[in-house]
Amino acid sequence: MNGLYALKPWYADRLCGLRRALAARQVSPDTLTAAGVVCAAGAAAALAWLPAPLAALPVAVLLAARLAFANLDGALARDTGRTTRRGALLNELGDRVADLLVIAGFLPLAPLWLVAAAAFAATLPSWVSLAGAAAGAPRRNGGPVGKTERCLLAVVAAASGWAVPVLAVVAAGSAVTAVVRGVWVWRALGQPDTAVVIEKIPVPVPVPVAEPSVPAATRRRPSPSPTPILNSPPPKPDRGLPLDPGEVSGGITHTRPQSPADRGTRLRGTR
Repeated sequence: MNGLYALKPWYADRLCGLRRALAARQVSPDTLTAAGVVCAAGAAAALAWLPAPLAALPVAVLLAARLAFANLDGALARDTGRTTRRGALLNELGDRVADLLVIAGFLPLAPLWLVAAAAFAATLPSWVSLAGAAAGAPRRNGGPVGKTERCLLAVVAAASGWAVPVLAVVAAGSAVTAVVRGVWVWRALGQPDTAVVIEKIPVPVPVPVAEPSVPAATRRRPSPSPTPILNSPPPKPDRGLPLDPGEVSGGITHTRPQSPADRGTRLRGTR
């Protein structure tokens, strides 16, 4: 159920020559977005200040220009390779401001609560589409009462003076359109090809750093261990017995205590 949005390809083909002319003159897409907002403000002023039969023509012309600029800004950005994230943001903000300006033209013609309800409902379909696109679903446009239908209803109000019935249709139809888009987005997000996949961020593994090689000529040789001093004087024993020099073995002098028999033999041998 795309409504009048199904005519967008045909309308874009009619604007092909104008798009080429704008690209040749290097017109910025942001300028076209701003021009669409200005046209919406002019249509709102004509709806509010001109009487019912006379307001139809200027409102119809200005809203047709508003739709044309809304179609041209994105197409021109794609044709000239000037699509940017800031341009996409400006395009969405321009559309929302233009919608609210057209609804504001009903302020002198209808109760304030009805104008506020219609303004709130008119933005709901776009918010649903943007939320679905942010979640990973394709952008959903069109519906029973989309942007094109709201412009057509404003022309009907300008021609007939039926501001209150038209606002009621805008409010109810926009709410229904938001529900229809929400159901479509919900189903689209349930499909495997549109499901959001959270990528796992790999944890960086520390890479061991090889130590710098040192030339063999500059390497330090280990210092030799201190050589034990041979025939060093033995430590004095704690015992009171006299010591007898023992045998020398392995460069280390061993001593042992003298027994009474050894002392006697030594004394006998010296007499």
